[in-house]
Amino acid sequence: MGVVKEGCYLLFPFFTLEVILFLSHPLLPLAVHSQCSRNPVIFNFGDSNSDTGGYVDGLGLDFVPPNGRTYFHKPAGRLSDGRLMIDFLCESLNTGYLTPYLNSLGPNFTNGANFAVIGSSTLPRYVPFSLYVQVSQFLRFRSRSPALMPNGYKELVGDGEFENALYTIYIGQNDLAASFDSLTYSQVIDKIPSFITVIKYAIWSIYGRGGKNFWVHNTGPLGCLPQKLASFPRSASELDEHGCFMPLNNAAKAFNAQLHTLCEQLNSQLINATIVYVDIYSIKYDLIANASNYGMVSPDRFCESINGMLWLWGSSVQLQRQYHLRSNRILGMCGYGGPPYNYNANITCGRTGYSVCHEGSKLVSSDGVHYTEAANAVFASKILSSNYSTPRVNFNFFCNKM
Repeated sequence: MGVVKEGCYLLFPFFTLEVILFLSHPLLPLAVHSQCSRNPVIFNFGDSNSDTGGYVDGLGLDFVPPNGRTYFHKPAGRLSDGRLMIDFLCESLNTGYLTPYLNSLGPNFTNGANFAVIGSSTLPRYVPFSLYVQVSQFLRFRSRSPALMPNGYKELVGDGEFENALYTIYIGQNDLAASFDSLTYSQVIDKIPSFITVIKYAIWSIYGRGGKNFWVHNTGPLGCLPQKLASFPRSASELDEHGCFMPLNNAAKAFNAQLHTLCEQLNSQLINATIVYVDIYSIKYDLIANASNYGMVSPDRFCESINGMLWLWGSSVQLQRQYHLRSNRILGMCGYGGPPYNYNANITCGRTGYSVCHEGSKLVSSDGVHYTEAANAVFASKILSSNYSTPRVNFNFFCNKM
């Protein structure tokens, strides 16, 4: 998840350090038979947690290997070695992966569209591609798609399908991450209601155009990310029993508590609507805290040299300068930082000493910020169990309403 700061351009990784994970991992989501009687339609809003190519389509850039090498066998617009949670959830509904809204080369929107873009946040409002902008894009799509279908455009969404579509929202972590760059803990906490207000605006705006089914993810344990652990000054007393930085995690919990309250309020306010709040924080923290139980290792490291073998790969310093990125804060590091977190902000792509792991099975984090396909598979499996949903309904529940 790239970081956005008010008054600054998007900060995101052009390249990430990925590791290969076993696709035969026993805890990958089991095949789920879709209960949908018709083609499900999904509209997704968010950041790099669920961006399936919006960033690369929007800027006309391509990621390079090792992105995508585990599943797609080539870069696929995702900051992962393979599939994201949203990909697994689409598979559970027997529908295709979501096409980015910004895709202009043969897009197929019959099963919805993905408005998520790497680096997105709720604030500032009109910086591409904030949640405000994503919702504005959706409202335009909502208006234009039914109007174009009678003119021969087939791969769009009809008017009646918007009401029964599923609207997934997963955003907010970049807001917290950016806030900690310049604010104290108490100031970050004071700012959280402004983030929640934007999410409220998004849901109300979609509801106002007929949307009724909402799937809202809270934010993950920010203080467990290797990039944050390596970047923030900390004392032993600030780390929890699993080595996570408590101030960042406590802020995430505060955000999640307010988001949960919002979802409860909207469930009572929006007639005939269903807003499901999903506790992604608990799902991710459980994997980090109990990695060995899932057959995985090193939840606090993003890359390890396996058998001393390293892959070196190219960088794009010119592109980083072109889009005004602060190179010392790029999140998709491809450097070998050594202990304790194998992360060094001064060893980035293109700098002396940088390297990429040749292979890294069973790892949780792919680049210090984003997760591997194997981790995403575990997360999706738990989401599909409905044990982390309020109200406790299965993802396939929405098939009965589509």
